[in-house]
Amino acid sequence: MKPSTLKKAAGVLAAVAGLQMAAPAGAAASMPGMPDLGPVAIERHDSGLPADWMRKSVFMEILVRAYQDSNGDGVGDLPGLIRRLDYLKSLGVGALWLLPIYPSADRDHGYAVTNYRDVAPEFGSLADLDRLVQEAHRRGIAVILDYVINHSADSLPLFEAAKADPASPWRDWYVWSAAKPEGWTTYGGDPWHAGAGGYYYAAFSPQMPDFNFHNPAVLEFHLNNLKFWLNRGIDGFRFDAVGALVENGPLAWENQPENLRIMASIRALVEQYGKRYMVAEVPGAPAEFAAADSAGSAFAFGLQHEIVKSAQLGRVQPGLLDYLKHNPVERMGTFLANHDSFAGARLAQQFDGDEAANELAAATLLTLPGIPFLYYGEEIGQGPSEAVQYEDQRLRGPMSWDGSGAGFSAGKPFRPLADNAQSHNVASEDGRADSLLNRYRALIRLRREQPALSIGTLQLLSNDDDPALVFERSLEKQRLLVAINYSSGEVPLKLPAGRWRPVHPAPAAGLAIAAPLRLAPQQVAVFKSSAE
Repeated sequence: MKPSTLKKAAGVLAAVAGLQMAAPAGAAASMPGMPDLGPVAIERHDSGLPADWMRKSVFMEILVRAYQDSNGDGVGDLPGLIRRLDYLKSLGVGALWLLPIYPSADRDHGYAVTNYRDVAPEFGSLADLDRLVQEAHRRGIAVILDYVINHSADSLPLFEAAKADPASPWRDWYVWSAAKPEGWTTYGGDPWHAGAGGYYYAAFSPQMPDFNFHNPAVLEFHLNNLKFWLNRGIDGFRFDAVGALVENGPLAWENQPENLRIMASIRALVEQYGKRYMVAEVPGAPAEFAAADSAGSAFAFGLQHEIVKSAQLGRVQPGLLDYLKHNPVERMGTFLANHDSFAGARLAQQFDGDEAANELAAATLLTLPGIPFLYYGEEIGQGPSEAVQYEDQRLRGPMSWDGSGAGFSAGKPFRPLADNAQSHNVASEDGRADSLLNRYRALIRLRREQPALSIGTLQLLSNDDDPALVFERSLEKQRLLVAINYSSGEVPLKLPAGRWRPVHPAPAAGLAIAAPLRLAPQQVAVFKSSAE
C-alpha cells in the first residue's frame, strides 16, 4: 500500500475508533438476540506460516455445508472438514477459503448473516473453528473466511428494530427513504421495500437489507468483527459484494469511489496483523480494487471465461491475451469457476465431460500469474447437483468422496449428489495415475516447485487465435517456457535460444529434446532453461 494511502486509511481508522455507537448501549442490551457490538482490541498471534504464503499458495474454495458431514445429519461441518485436511494437503492446497460459516437466516448459502461473531450450530462451534485453524496451520495451510460486508439478514435484531420504528436508533445503520424512489434496478430488480414510515434498500433481496456505509458507525461495527476473527488466528477474508457497498443514486449504486476507500481502511487494519490476505469480489471493476491503494487483491472476473473458451474452441482467445496485458493479474485471485452461476457452471458441465480440455484450462490457470483458486470438486471433474430452489444450488452439491453415497454423509445429504458421483469421486481417481485428480496434483506440484510460476514475470509469445498459448515466466535466474496446445492438431514449437530441458510432464531419464519440436494435440509442456 502506498505511504499516502496508508496514512489516509490510518486516519480513517483512528476517527472510526473514536466514534460512539449510533445507539445507546442500553438499547442494544435490551433487545433479544442482539449481536455483540462491543469494541475489540487487536491481539496478534503468529500462524507459523511463511510471510509470503498468499503469493505462493493454491487456494481451495469450500462450502462447509457440502464438504464432509461428521455426525450423520446430512450437513457438512467443521469437524468433517478437519478430517479432510490431509487430502487437501496431498493435493497441494496451501490455503482454504470458507464460504460463510456464520449463523444465517437462509440456512443455505450463508449470506443472510444473523450473528457476525459466531459459527452456525449446524457447522459446529467456535472451538471447532479454532481447532480447524490450528490443524490447518500445522499442515502449512492458511484459512480465510468469507465476510458478508454489504448486507445483513432482515431478521438481525438491528434491522428488525430499524424496520419497525422510524425513530429507532438503528434506523441509520441501513439505507432508508421516506418516499419510494423511482428508476432503480439492481441485481434483485427493484431494490426498495416497504417498512414502517418509509422504504429500505436491498440490492439483492428484501431478506438481505444493505448497510448504510455513509454512517461511520457501520464501518466501525465491521472492523470490530474482523478483529474478532483475526484475533482467533484467521488468515484473512474474501469480501462479498464489495461493488455494492455505497449507493449515490439510481445510476450510481455500484463501484462508487467510496468503496475503494472503505477497502483501503479495512486493508490498513488487516495489515496491522501481519501475514494476512484479503481479496474482494467486484465483478465490474476488479483491477481498480486489486490496486495497491484499495483492497490490494480482487478476483479476476472475466479471465475465467477467456481461459475456458480457449480450451473449448481450440485456439487462444484474443480476450485472454488482452486481459493478461491490461490487468494486474499478479495481484488478483484467478479461478475457472466458483459457487455463483454467473461465473460459470461446474467445469465438468462447461466442458461436457471432456477432461483433456478441462486439464488445458487448469494448466493455464496454474501456470499464469495470479493467486489461483480452485472450487471444491473441480479437481475430480465433479458434475452439477440437482437444483432444489434456485440455479446456484446446482454448483453447491455434496463433495463426491466415493461411490457409496458419495462418502459425504452417513445420513440423507442436505442436497442431491452430483450427477456423476458414481464415476467421478476421490476414491476412484486417487490411485489412477492418469485421472483428472492426479493431473491436478501434478500441475499444483509443478507450481509449488517452480517459484517463477507463482511470482515470476510474464512474457507472452502468442498471438490472437494461435492454436497454442506460449509464454515465458522468469524469476531472477529461473526461466520457464510454458506451451499449452488448445487445438486438436500438432503444433510446431520453437524454443528461444539457449539450452532447455522439459520439466512437465515429468521426463523419462535421459530424455533429450529433439528438433524440430512439435506439441501433440491438447498437450501441455513446460521447459526450463539450463542456464539457471
